[in-house]
Amino acid sequence: MRPERALSALALPLCACLLLSCSRGDMADQPRFRPLQPSAFFPDGASARPPVPGSVAFVGTLGSEGTVEAGEAGAQGRDRRLPVTLESLARGRQRFEINCSPCHGRTGDGNGMAVQRGFPAPPSFFSGKVLSAGDAHIDSVIANGYGRMFSYGDRVAPPDRMAIVAYIRALQSSRDADLEGVPSGIRDRLLKGDPP
Repeated sequence: MRPERALSALALPLCACLLLSCSRGDMADQPRFRPLQPSAFFPDGASARPPVPGSVAFVGTLGSEGTVEAGEAGAQGRDRRLPVTLESLARGRQRFEINCSPCHGRTGDGNGMAVQRGFPAPPSFFSGKVLSAGDAHIDSVIANGYGRMFSYGDRVAPPDRMAIVAYIRALQSSRDADLEGVPSGIRDRLLKGDPP
């Protein structure tokens, strides 16, 4: 018998064995748990595991380090977890002007330079829907995008997102602010045109 024929005669049974050994069997039928189903495997009896300390949040509110903290919920309302300071507001303003103002405008009215050049206008931060949105929702929109807005999750770090949220809240509050409510030292600097 010629070597080519012997090789082809051997190849057919090898291919059949290979196909028979590729059944889905155990690989497709692995044990798994439904969410919050009890388990005897872990000492606490729960199948769901808590986040590893230092995990970065995918959606929801953040701790002061930008990490998941136990017991936090993405509820509606002003549920900020980052302490608001002049430094965090300054950082939020800087990040807002870099990442958000091209579409939302520097004042948050939704008339940024991209909109003036023909891009669809985003909602104003002073509309009822945005005013009533929770901080966690705004953080999620920045991180994951919404509607025509694409995700900034890979461009804006979690602490910077919360600083932007705080700055957006400051913009919203400033729309109806009274100059008499501003402390006198800051008011005098504002009237002179100096930044606070």
